[in-house]
Formats: sequence, C-alpha cells, structure tokens
Amino acid sequence: MSAPQALILAAGRGTRLAGDPRNGLLPKCLLRFGGRSLLERHLRLLEQTGVGEVCIAVGYGAERVREELARLDSGTRVAMVFNPDYDLGSIVTVWYARAWLLAGRETLLMDGDVLYDGRMLARLLHSRHADCLLMDRHFEPGEEPVKVCLRASCIVEFGKRIAPGVAFDRWGESVGFFRLSAQTCRALAMRAVAYRETGRGMAPHEEALRDLMLGEPGRFGVEDVTGLPWIEIDFPEDVQRARAEILPRLES
Repeated sequence: MSAPQALILAAGRGTRLAGDPRNGLLPKCLLRFGGRSLLERHLRLLEQTGVGEVCIAVGYGAERVREELARLDSGTRVAMVFNPDYDLGSIVTVWYARAWLLAGRETLLMDGDVLYDGRMLARLLHSRHADCLLMDRHFEPGEEPVKVCLRASCIVEFGKRIAPGVAFDRWGESVGFFRLSAQTCRALAMRAVAYRETGRGMAPHEEALRDLMLGEPGRFGVEDVTGLPWIEIDFPEDVQRARAEILPRLES
C-alpha cells in the first residue's frame, strides 16, 4: 500500500484576524509561532509521520505561500493548487483540488490554520477506521466550533449547528483533520462538483463531509484526542492563546 497523501486547505483570507483584509494580512498558514510558520510545522510533522506528498490549496496571498515553500527545505513533495474564488466557501477550494481527491490515494484532509501536537497525526494514521476524524471533548459550546455528535459511537450530527431533535450521548469539537479512504475521497470530490453546479459555492467543505457521514451511518470513525494541545486560529485572541498556552506545551 502506498503512503497517504495530504491536502491542506489554506485558501481563505482570514478576515476575522483583522478588520480590513486590505491591510496586508498574511494567509493564516504563514502565521509564525516559535519562529516557524504553521505551514512549516505542517510539513515537518507530515514528513515525520511518513506522508510523502502534500498538496496545499491556496488562494489569498498565494505568492507569499509560494515564497515560504521556496524558503523551506522539506523532504516532502509539495504541490500547490490555486483557487481564484477564495472569497467563496471552502467547498470551492475542495473543487479546485478535486484531481488530488480522484487520484485513488488515501488522503489526510487538513485545515491549514491549526497549531497542534504531532501525536494527532499518528492517531489518524494508526486508526482502525479507514475514514475517521479527530474530536476533542473539552471545548466551549457556541456557534463557532464544528461539533461532532455521537450516539453509541456513531456520528449522528456534524457541523456548527445541531439540528433540532438530534439525540446523542457524547459530543466534542472537530479538530479539522480527516483521514479519507480513496473511495471517500472520490465521493467528496463528487459532492464538491454537485455543490458547485447547484449554486452552493458559499458552503464550507464540512457540509459536504456531513452529507457523507449522515448518508452512510458508521462510515466514519472518531479518534478522541482530548488532552492533546491544539488550537484553530480564527480570531486575534486565538493567536494570543496559541502563543501563551499551546506553544509552550508543544515545546515541552
């Protein structure tokens, strides 16, 4: 079996980090923590876990990302896919990267704006589930977290909003990292095409993943990473917390 590949979604503006996107805001994957960009940290950890090929789906600030890749001396083969419609939903970024999903390879699908413990990747790659996601049970409920709801270990809801009447016995926050079998990669690519063709281009890619999860209950497994340090960078306070709380735990 060939080594898995990775697809990192890093096309958005990250406007919530600054009020005006015209002020020279960096792509979030280029934010630096401990002297290294999130992108560099992604590539180093993927290389350490045996992922040999990586595609970075870019949009806003693509040339800055290209410059960072040229600076890095990575042992991983890295390609870039450009999404010129990066002001739309992340499902469009998946659409532009669909050739990678149709390559017949197991794929790690990853948000590019996460600072995290490398053991999370090991949990994905060593999972007994061919299709799985990472979940943290310690989170603050609200509108922002993408929630995973489980009943008897089966995913019954996935998204920022929980549909009324959904019964579940456990829940947590999705880290934004997924392990997808070749079959599920193809299904996700087809969902991205369908979303594009039916005018749902503003949707996040999590909506298409939700379709797959709920359309075939039991298809996705869950790996619990509660207790491992990580943070998604969306707001200025996330940057502060990443530097003050998460980074020291990673460096220790």
